[in-house]
This record gives sequence, structure tokens and C-alpha cells, in this order.
Amino acid sequence: MRRRTPPPPSPLPQRDGVDAVRVRLPAAGAWPTVGAYLVERLSGAGPGVVAAMLAEGRVVGADGRAVGADTPYRAGLYVWFHRDLAPEVPVPFAVEVVYHDEHIVVADKPHFLATTPRGGHVTQTALARLRRELGLPALGAAHRLDRLTAGLVLFTVRPEERGAYQTLFRDRLVHKEYEAVAPYDPALALPRTVRSRIVKERGVPAAREVPGEPNAVTRVGLLAHREEPATGAVLGRYRLLPGTGQTHQLRVHLSALGVPILGDPLYPEVTAPVPPGDFRRPLQLLARELGFTDPVTGREHLFRSARSLTSWSAYGRWAASAAAGVGQ
Repeated sequence: MRRRTPPPPSPLPQRDGVDAVRVRLPAAGAWPTVGAYLVERLSGAGPGVVAAMLAEGRVVGADGRAVGADTPYRAGLYVWFHRDLAPEVPVPFAVEVVYHDEHIVVADKPHFLATTPRGGHVTQTALARLRRELGLPALGAAHRLDRLTAGLVLFTVRPEERGAYQTLFRDRLVHKEYEAVAPYDPALALPRTVRSRIVKERGVPAAREVPGEPNAVTRVGLLAHREEPATGAVLGRYRLLPGTGQTHQLRVHLSALGVPILGDPLYPEVTAPVPPGDFRRPLQLLARELGFTDPVTGREHLFRSARSLTSWSAYGRWAASAAAGVGQ
């Protein structure tokens, strides 16, 4: 099998921890110029945006020189440019570094911060922040947590080693333990293993369970339950051990059990989107533990998040205050 030649390195430095966009001109096509192709390919950027970028010399080739709108089309040519990014609402919570050596960085991500650039979340991501704060422009993510989920994420320092760490997740060689806070149902027998088939369609916010061979497996256990003093509702603190990594798997499975995770805007029903800058009601889901055998060094790792879920920790503060007679 013929190996694919890797693309040349980007001639443009990162901007705010974000790589320049790379585009390769396809082999099939009848565009007369690079400009004609880019205007068509990037039509979603808006009228005149691509033409202005070309006129201002912001699109470059592998040698770093500007590519003009009238540059003849050449199949296989790589070009790079930085997108004009819309302003993002800063996520006012820190990314804590749990571990850092010459191969990996393990970070404790807050709620509301995306792992990697995607959609409208680009500079306000854990990856972009860590690249800037640690001075590691080549840092890459070995896996991903949902933006609304807090907890441990593994990043790789050296691009050539990233595949080895990603393989751990692909081959299910990573110990992952989550915690969630959701309603307590005394009739729900736990622990139990939930198996179902989950599909997530592009453009549809929520995933769903469908008939068929299971592709999602979660072990669900109950750590504790207690009554919430403010409302009288009984909440459960759950331990979740995913055996697979389908999109929204833990959220789907708890919702299907009749105990949807607190603060979830998608399950059991899709609600109105949370406005940008509203950080009052985080999803009560935390990636608590991450363990694996390092494929490069052979070292055994087991990391634990120092974060807590607010709906549970708030009860602890209330109980301590009540025991001390505060407010009586």
C-alpha cells in the first residue's frame, strides 16, 4: 500500500493558540485560479470575505508567500490562512494542569469550556488555552470531553506520539470513571450495566437510542443519596463507568433510566439554548478518574479530578453550616 505523503508544515504561526486553516486544492475540478476555487469552497464566509483575504495577502502557500486571486489553479496545492473569528464570551474558569511531562499533559477542564476548537468555540477551548499558557504550540488532544462536561482530559506534547495515546482510547485500554448528580429513584435497582444502540445525526443536537446491536455500554452505580434542603427533592450521586465512547452516552443512558443528569439542556428534552455568558447551571457530570499504561514510557498513571459537582457540594456546605448553628 502506498503511503500518503504528509502535508508540509504550516508557514503561519498560531494565533491565540489556534492553528491556521489548511486547504488542499482537489485533483478533480475545472477552476481557472486558486481564487475561484477558494471563493466557491469558502462561500459560507460571506460575500467578499475571501476576495478581501486574497487581496490583503492573507492566504499563503507552503513557502509563506502570498497566493493571489489570479494564481493559476494547481491540483494538490496547499494554502493556509487564519479565519477572522467572531468574539467569544470568555469562560471565567481556569484549566488546571494535573500532570505534565515531556510526553503528555493531563488537564482538569471546567464546565462550559470546549476541549478543542469547534464551531463557535475556538479560542475559548482547553487546547488553545493550554497552548498559550504552557508555551506548547504542538500540543494536541488525545480524546475529547463534551463542552458541558468537566474533568480530566489527556493532551499530547509531541505530534508524532499522539497516535499512540489515541490508540489507547480506540482500543478501550483507558480506565474512565465519571460522577453525576441526578434525581434519586428508590425503585431503580443499582448497580447495573446499561447496553443500547445510540446514534447521533449531524445537525441534530441530541443523540437517541434505536433498536439494534448495542454500541454503547455503561456500568451505573449509586454512591449516595440525600434530600436537597432548598427543594426537598432527593438527589443521587452516581458512579459511571463507560465501556464505550459514544457521543452523549452517559447522558443518554441516565435519561433512559429515568434519572436525567441535573443541568442537562438536551435530555430528556431539548430546551432553549443557554445564552452565552450564562454559567449558572452547569451540567452535573464530571470525568473523575483517568488511568492508563503510558504507551511511550510504560509508566502506570491514575489521575483524579479535584473538582466537585456544585449541586452536591452545595449540600455539604449547607450541612456544615446547619451543624454549626449558622443562620439559626
